Amino acid sequence: MNTAYEKLQPYLDKAMAVQTALTLFEWDDATLAPEDAGSNTSKVIEILSGEYFQAVTNDEVKRLVKECRKEAKSGGDGGLSEVQEGVLRELEEQLEQLDCIPAKEYQAFARLSSESARIWEKAKKEDDFSSFAPTLKEVVAYQKKFGAYRAKPGQTKYDALLDSYEKGFSMELLDEFFGKLKEELVPFLKKVQESKVLIRDDFLTGDFSDEKQEKLARFLAEYVGFDFKKGVLAVSAHPFTTNLHNKDVRITTHYNERVDSSLFSVIHEAGHGLYELGIRDDLTQTMAGQGASMGMHESQSRFFENVIGRSRSFWVPIYGKLQELFPDPFVEIGLDQFVRAINKVHPDLIRTEADELTYSLHVLIRYEIEKMLIEGDLKVEKLPEIWADKYQEYLGVRPEKDSEGVLQDIHWSQGSFGYFPSYALGSAFGAQLYFHMKKEMDFDGLLEEGKIGVIREYLREHIHQYGKLKTSRRILKDVTGEDFNPDYYIRYLKEKYGALYEIAD
Repeated sequence: MNTAYEKLQPYLDKAMAVQTALTLFEWDDATLAPEDAGSNTSKVIEILSGEYFQAVTNDEVKRLVKECRKEAKSGGDGGLSEVQEGVLRELEEQLEQLDCIPAKEYQAFARLSSESARIWEKAKKEDDFSSFAPTLKEVVAYQKKFGAYRAKPGQTKYDALLDSYEKGFSMELLDEFFGKLKEELVPFLKKVQESKVLIRDDFLTGDFSDEKQEKLARFLAEYVGFDFKKGVLAVSAHPFTTNLHNKDVRITTHYNERVDSSLFSVIHEAGHGLYELGIRDDLTQTMAGQGASMGMHESQSRFFENVIGRSRSFWVPIYGKLQELFPDPFVEIGLDQFVRAINKVHPDLIRTEADELTYSLHVLIRYEIEKMLIEGDLKVEKLPEIWADKYQEYLGVRPEKDSEGVLQDIHWSQGSFGYFPSYALGSAFGAQLYFHMKKEMDFDGLLEEGKIGVIREYLREHIHQYGKLKTSRRILKDVTGEDFNPDYYIRYLKEKYGALYEIAD
């Protein structure tokens, strides 16, 4: 038994409890809290963030971490279990990321990010970037400062921020990854746009009641395996997933006139939820008890949403449920016509509504702008113009309103710089896993027979259960036998959309 680890456990428990309280406040703030509660809640979040900071970075914790390592190296009974090693590694990383930041600045930013999210939401609703710009300036200034604090010798500020979300993926690697996507997908998108194949999708927009959309949402979440005895579905401005532990996982969606918008946001968030529900009991409520990385998390949500959810095979056993809930218009719409519609390529302004082919180009734009904000001298006031120019260049569309442009995402208001690349990486991880899984099982046959549980359990066994015990690249190597290889993603998109739009290779 590692005695130092035993002494460390109460500090770990306190950090977990405070983090859980913060998560609950953040969930409530985004779902059920009244509008005027904001400033009072921000004060509570500021104080709790300070408590978390202190629980992780106090001198006794630092001393005990060193003692743990010393005992472990000495051999004998002082060794660490697999879980203890994973938790200690995560704690060391937390110390590295937090200890370099003055406590007062950490607390002040926690309060700012809570207030900023509400200011962003109001600005988006009112289509007024200028009302959000001063707050965003403050957020960017904090992130540049934190990146500088965290950067190791020779590391850039933005690389330090990227490390918070996806270890092992620096700007150098991401520039290569996004460069390949740009080189391959931008000209391929033009071929799709020049195709004579026309796909009708007008029937996806209509007077679909929130009540029936919620019934469909709950049905689909349960169908893919989301357990409502351990999970909750709510409504929020921006769909998201959060968790307290593997027996309390919470997802949200939104409802509008496009039925496929909520439909796929629910499958997406359920994919995140399945990851958290699948983490082992001996890992949950520890620092190693969450997904391996943001990229691996996105690989699971986008795998369920797109690889599974937009396939014809997925809908074979359940299309009748959609027709039952919405006989008008779907009784008159055949399965094949529906599947073609939900896969239609439509270069557009909104990332969360993007088709699979153009999705990563939306992420590329955000990645390039983040680098300009953190590493360059791009002024916040110039963001709407830069944003519009890049959308014009890559997607051939230009936002006329801030709410359809630079104000559409919540991430920057929360200080999540470095997060966006995870979406594209997740799509690429998912494609690599998909091609491997097709060798391991009759993927489409299982879906057509309604046996999605076989696929879900494969992912739980090989990915979900390990939490943070493995990195994303380690998971890919263990599951597929290869390190990260983005060529699978490009192949997946070209094969799928080449067939749909009858484009010769």
